[in-house]
Amino acid sequence: MDKLKQFHTYATERAVKTFAQTMLGVITASAALSIVDVDFAQAAGVSALATLMSLLTSVLQYDRKPSSA
Repeated sequence: MDKLKQFHTYATERAVKTFAQTMLGVITASAALSIVDVDFAQAAGVSALATLMSLLTSVLQYDRKPSSA
């Protein structure tokens, strides 16, 4: 059970960071045109997809992550 909790913590942190970075990148790129023209729903959709990909990657990579000594 402890390993599941560690995975949950690892995957959640990674997913939150991915969402924030993607959202920031999309908004920044869109804001170059005009902050009024930013489509926040589209930015959230792109960020949500990146978050899903991050979670799936976490499942694949978690056991390969070097353990803390």
